[in-house]
Amino acid sequence: MKLVKDILYKVGVISVNGTTNLQINAVAFDSRQVKPNSLFVAQKGLVFDGHLFIEKAIEQGATVIVCQTLPENLNEDITYVQVENSDTALAIIASNFYDNPSSKLKLVGVTGTNGKTTIASLLYTLFQKAGFSAGLLSTVKILVDTIQYEATHTTPNSLLINKYLNEMVEAGCDYCFMEVSSHGIHQKRTEGLTFTGGVFTNLTHDHLDYHKTFKEYRDVKKSFFDMLPKTAFALVNIDDKNGEVMLQNTKAKKYTYALKTMADYKTKILENQFSGLFLNINSNEVWVKLTGSFNAYNVCAVYGTADLLGLNTTEALTAISELESVSGRFQHFTSKEGITAIIDYAHTPDALKNVLETINDIRTGNEQVITVVGCGGDRDKAKRPVMGRIASQLSSQVIFTSDNPRSEDPQVILNEVEQGVEAHHYKKTISVLNREQAIKTATKLAKKGDIILIAGKGHETYQEIKGVRTHFDDFEIITELLKA
Repeated sequence: MKLVKDILYKVGVISVNGTTNLQINAVAFDSRQVKPNSLFVAQKGLVFDGHLFIEKAIEQGATVIVCQTLPENLNEDITYVQVENSDTALAIIASNFYDNPSSKLKLVGVTGTNGKTTIASLLYTLFQKAGFSAGLLSTVKILVDTIQYEATHTTPNSLLINKYLNEMVEAGCDYCFMEVSSHGIHQKRTEGLTFTGGVFTNLTHDHLDYHKTFKEYRDVKKSFFDMLPKTAFALVNIDDKNGEVMLQNTKAKKYTYALKTMADYKTKILENQFSGLFLNINSNEVWVKLTGSFNAYNVCAVYGTADLLGLNTTEALTAISELESVSGRFQHFTSKEGITAIIDYAHTPDALKNVLETINDIRTGNEQVITVVGCGGDRDKAKRPVMGRIASQLSSQVIFTSDNPRSEDPQVILNEVEQGVEAHHYKKTISVLNREQAIKTATKLAKKGDIILIAGKGHETYQEIKGVRTHFDDFEIITELLKA
């Protein structure tokens, strides 16, 4: 039970109708989740306006309504709190309701287009290996110490974030590593949280269906660093031209990492193989079980973060050398016939380019690189032809197929991807609408020594078509096919 006046602390309140000197036992923003004696926050969403469900929430037992626009008819038995922004209010209320759990552990947010999941997941594993109790909020999974929960969004809603953070505090976690998406920042889900540090990976073409312009996308990412307190650190990839932008106006202590330029944390690739990377990080040599220059950046960010959190250098490097690749992130194996299969979440042009360039850097040149790739529906359409062009330029053969078409016609998506293929590459591309058949086609085309890249879905274990999700696991399918 919490007093309303206590959980409204730091909320931008415009007016109050009724008393705040009463107790509530739950907070909800979905009227279907309202229980008796709850506080309901009405948000103006992209699809639904929560203000339309205020009466429904009251019927369900809500005694306090937090909203941006007051209803015309006020119920004298209900307390109405008008706020400047319902999204921000929900985040702060959620934090207050759970007694501000983010201030009771060291919370590090990782943001950028690519690398968020890998860096956050590796940091969680590293600190667990170093003997600390840690939590993870990621696209792949949510971990409260060793207890695992299913993840549905890159950055969960404010209530879930604080619920899990509170569980981490109660479980004795010292740290939490959290992916921070641009959607999460823009929708104020990270408001009210106390961050110990923020990490910026890179910024490339993505989510322009939501943010409309690249500048808006960049500025949303930057706002995360703008809100960091002076007690926090901001660690950015300075090889990315947007790294410097992230540091502008931040009150946090500024640090950089890089492979190409001078930085506080500098990494050099000494060897790059499918079995791993041999790196020099700030004059320390270490072998890691991760592949590719993009992972060299990820490891550098992990090392820098560990150092800024006070982990001993030797301890950090030892743990880093034991880290395994994250599910669906350059996850690979070689069959008995000598065919190498790689599963990667690469669903942006830059991520696909990075993975294919890594494969081409490692291979001897005699092997074929057969790429199976598609693009998701109801998402940024501008990147589709770019993905098609990159795949056809950097592969020996390409099989375009469905990803998660969602509500769109999958054939229309494939047509848009194919538009990016240059005329002199067109002969090495085919389209197979059914994803399982596309993967099967790749295995039939592959010979000993060849490399099959299945890109776009990575860790996902479903395919979404016309609003229906069915079980689909790229890794599972390719493994069975190559065994057969």
